[in-house]
Amino acid sequence: MPAHHASHCVTGSDPFRWPVRVYYEDTDAGGIVYYANYLRFLERARTEWLARLGFTHAELAREHHVAFVVHRLEIEYVQPARLYDALEVTLGLAVRGRGRLIMAQDVLREDAVLARAQVTLACLDPATWRPVRIPAAVAARMESYA
Repeated sequence: MPAHHASHCVTGSDPFRWPVRVYYEDTDAGGIVYYANYLRFLERARTEWLARLGFTHAELAREHHVAFVVHRLEIEYVQPARLYDALEVTLGLAVRGRGRLIMAQDVLREDAVLARAQVTLACLDPATWRPVRIPAAVAARMESYA
């Protein structure tokens, strides 16, 4: 089970929330969400969290010379999601290090936890793919909305 949960953020603020609807393409032959598609839901929420902070992946690379890549991911599947379910993906910034982020993410249906994940992102220079520090301007926005 992931050590951090989306309800535990760096700043103690409420986690970021992103709605997701389950479509036919997300399900397997049994009519439930295929396990790998939860990773897509988590990625969408992280991308939208960055957008809420005022960043796109392209802007981070172009203007700040960084890219965030998944370095490690641990996920626990608790209950299945089904076709047409209205889900909510939450994200809390559990740890912000000099060159990494640990995100606590949950996939919810109403208040029921369907999956919980801990995602470690590494901050890299997209020109060399070597680890770098998170730029101060980027880190400041992350701290203001964790």
